[in-house]
Order: sequence, then C-alpha cells, then structure tokens
Amino acid sequence: MKATKHFVLAALFFSAAALAQPYPSKPVRIIVNFPAGGVADVYARIIGAKVQEAWGQPVVIENRTGAGGNIGAEAVAKSPPDGYTLNMSAIGPHAVNVSLFSKLPYDPVKDFTAVALVLEAEGLLVVHPSVPANSVAEFITYARANPGKLTFASAGTGTASHLAGELFKTMAKVDMTHVPYKGNVPAITDLLAGQTSLLFATMPTVLPHAKTGKLRALATIGAERSRAAAELPTVAETLPGFEVNNWIGLFAPAGTPAPIVQRWNAEVLRIMQLAEIQARLPVEGARFAPNSPEQFAQFVKSEIAKWASVVKASGARVD
Repeated sequence: MKATKHFVLAALFFSAAALAQPYPSKPVRIIVNFPAGGVADVYARIIGAKVQEAWGQPVVIENRTGAGGNIGAEAVAKSPPDGYTLNMSAIGPHAVNVSLFSKLPYDPVKDFTAVALVLEAEGLLVVHPSVPANSVAEFITYARANPGKLTFASAGTGTASHLAGELFKTMAKVDMTHVPYKGNVPAITDLLAGQTSLLFATMPTVLPHAKTGKLRALATIGAERSRAAAELPTVAETLPGFEVNNWIGLFAPAGTPAPIVQRWNAEVLRIMQLAEIQARLPVEGARFAPNSPEQFAQFVKSEIAKWASVVKASGARVD
C-alpha cells in the first residue's frame, strides 16, 4: 500500500514538474500523414518554420505515410499529450476513414484534440492528355463507352481524391478502376507518365501541370467556380449535387493541456493571416478562415457525418 502511495506521489511530482517547465522546452514534432510535397506537408513546413522562428525551439516535420493516412494518425493518437507531438492531417484520416475502414486503430474524435483548421483546398478533375475528352460531358460519354478502361488515381484509400472518384462513379454511372497511392505526389507522378487516366486532386498540386499542358483540367470539384481557375466549369454543372472540398488541419493527442492547444491555435491564425500567406492562397485555390479549437472540433464532427452518407451511397469499403 505504501509503495503504491509513493508511486502515485512520485508520478504527480514529475507531472507537476513537467507542467512547470516553460513550453516548449525541447523540439516539437509535427507528423504529416502524407508524403513530402503535398498540401499538408507544404503547410506543415511553413507553419513549423514560422513557429520555430517565433518560439526558438526546433519544429521537426516527420512524414508517416500509408493506410490512407491512418499510420500517421495512429502514431499521434498514441503519443503523450504533452504538446510535443502534433498531427497535420486531412479529411481522410479524420473524417472519412472511420466510415470507409471496417476497423480503425484510433478514434478520430475521442483520441484527438482539434487545434485549428488550417485551410480548405479547392480541387480539380484532371486527365492525362491521352484521354479523348475536353469536358466532363465528353469524359462521361467516353467512360461509358469504355467500361473498366479508365483508372483513377488517388492520394490513398479514404482520401478526398478517392471519395471524389467513387462519388463521380456513382453519380455519372461509369465504371473506373481505383489506383491508390501513398499521397498526391506519387499519384501525380504516375498520371503525368500516363500510368493512370485521371485524378481528383487539390488545386495547388495539379494546376501548374494543367497550365503547362502536361495534364488537362476538365472542371473544378467544389460547389462554385474557383477564382484560381475561373475559366473552368464545375463538375456540378454537368452532375448537379457533386461537391468535394478537401481540408487540412492541426491536431494534438487527446488530453493535451488547453493552454498549449490555445497557443498553437493562436500561432496558426497568426501565420495563416500573414500577408505572404494570404497572397498565395487564392492563387493556389485555397482559403483560410480564423477558427477556434472548439469550432474546428465541431467542423470535424460535421464532416464525419457528411462523409458517412457519401461512403454508404458509393458502396466503397476497405476491410
């Protein structure tokens, strides 16, 4: 009994001592669920560099890829809730996969503390130039005439690019084969090489290739036309009701102290509203709106509910 009492007292002492140390007192790690070069990775590095500059402690970006982003999310969910491990994640691991996978190694709500919604990214439907279609209507006609011939790449099972493809298949009544990759970058690389036929991707990652003619952009995939590519129609103009918006956000393990969460939230808001960031967002087809941890948490819950119905309607499943 005495030994147990001493153990508890010792644990409380060390916990109190840890909390008494100024934060951060050592390097901070941001785990990104996707490969280098994607939107989540790019903005993790931008935010990490700005925070490192402001706080005087290294912020290390670590890419943990695979399983539709689940590997990175699980690593963060099982990390100590001390503010030294965070997760720059996206719609897939935190809103879609809970419906798509038969079993997840984490709970996207209970195992995380929402910190900040970093940005929402508009998307494009792009095809390899070998695909004989210059519009969504022409593409659907071609796909219906060639069932099973087209392959749609994705950034991984459960990502927005995957669900966009599944939703398109259902609404357009076409037969296409899904080819998942470990992130947008390898998916785009193979599409550029003609190894796959099409991709629904975040605008910053594919718009430059469309502008140079290496890929052909057919439409944007949000509800409204994009300022970044105003000349393009939306998929919804051909398939009413089609809408997919990707997003990335910062998470911490559940139980992370509120002052640390608030401090990170304040830094994200500060950085994302810097003139240099505000100038690049519209060009990239991305947008940012200031938000609190509580607002982001509610947003995640609403996204989980929204995508549950989409996954069910599409029939997509990973067992």
